Amino acid sequence: MDATPQPAPPPEPAPFAVTISAGPRLRTALLLAVLADALQLAILPIFIEGAESPAADIVDLVMAGALYFLLGWHWEFLPSFAAKLIPGVDLAPLWTLAVANVYRKARRTVVPTDPGDSPR
Repeated sequence: MDATPQPAPPPEPAPFAVTISAGPRLRTALLLAVLADALQLAILPIFIEGAESPAADIVDLVMAGALYFLLGWHWEFLPSFAAKLIPGVDLAPLWTLAVANVYRKARRTVVPTDPGDSPR
């Protein structure tokens, strides 16, 4: 019999854990968020009314649905969606910040499988 110790299998993720890598879904979500924020800043006269602008509401509804489809549900999307209804607050790139925060939180929760590995 061989007495060499076998390496331990990688830890099982929690049953409902969501891990997000910097793959195509995150890149697509970030690109869409940047485009939506740029659209709302570049075409300011259309989106200046805040909650009264149906065009801004359509962009925000589409973004909320697209980000949910690409990344799943995250609480960071709710304040971004609600803050876009307040005039003046929608001048901040809230969709981009929400996607970046989702990635930051997901990256922080990744458990390295090898002691030499670390999340980048």
